[in-house]
Amino acid sequence: MMKRAAYRPIRPPRERGTTRAFVLAIVMHALLVAFLYFGIHWKNSSPTGSEAELWTDVPDTTPPVPQPVAPAPIQPAPPPPPQEDADIALQEAKRKQLEQQQQEAALLAEQQKQAQIKLQQQEAARQKQLADQQAALAKQKAAQDAAAKAAQAEAQKQAQIEAQKKQQQLDQQKQQAAADQQKAQQEADAKAEAQKAAKAKAEADAKAKAAADQARHARLAALQGAAGEGETTGTGAGTTGTATGGGGNGSPGYAEKVRQRVKPNIHFAGTVDGNPAAVVAVTCAPDGSILSARLASSSGDQGWDDAVLRAVQASDPMPRDTDGKAPRSFQIRFRPKD
Repeated sequence: MMKRAAYRPIRPPRERGTTRAFVLAIVMHALLVAFLYFGIHWKNSSPTGSEAELWTDVPDTTPPVPQPVAPAPIQPAPPPPPQEDADIALQEAKRKQLEQQQQEAALLAEQQKQAQIKLQQQEAARQKQLADQQAALAKQKAAQDAAAKAAQAEAQKQAQIEAQKKQQQLDQQKQQAAADQQKAQQEADAKAEAQKAAKAKAEADAKAKAAADQARHARLAALQGAAGEGETTGTGAGTTGTATGGGGNGSPGYAEKVRQRVKPNIHFAGTVDGNPAAVVAVTCAPDGSILSARLASSSGDQGWDDAVLRAVQASDPMPRDTDGKAPRSFQIRFRPKD
């Protein structure tokens, strides 16, 4: 409404209140005449005097009698102003009213102008606020986009790191598997070498045994003629078992002597099912030297048989009997769990 009124052309307002202005002008003139009349009468009137009696001897305490004041004469009403003065006053009132209306119109125009300026300022402020809000939203969106890109980049980086870690773990696992395989191969090779060495040692031991048997047989043949009556047969018992032999008269305690001699030399780390017996036939010279030692009966376990045979051979010479001589031949039976 105010914006539309600002563009409406200013027209002089219609004259209103002419009668009221005329009556007010007459009243003002009447008051002015009355004021002039009473002012002039007051200046021309003489002041009224007062009389007083003084007693010197005895002071009179009687209050003085007030003198009556003459009433002011009633002035006649001023005559009405001439018609020419009324017209002048009326024109002056109209001029003032017109000036007042012009002032009001100018004030209204100024108010409308100020209102329009205020509206323009408000619109500019609103546009600025809207632009600021849009700029803030754009800045916030840019920050969010930057944060999203940074998060995506971080996620990609973490994914790459995880992939690298997984690849490293796979490589380590492959390396560990290769190392384990190499170690297993080395162990297998070492085991094969050990078996090969054990086999070679067994063959060497067999060859040495054969040579020792031949030497013992030669010694036996050489000693048979010189032994004479010293050739006897006996019986004995072996380690963790019994040792029996045919011929001769061995003392009852000879078997225990043989057991104590052979048992410390048995070295067997394997396991055997059941409790089978390995029987070794031994031929000795009178001084206890072992002329031959062979497996007379197998226990069914090659390891236990070999351990017993090696223990008998390592027990050379055998202990002598109570007569100072060792039995010529006897058998030793050993069980792993006896």
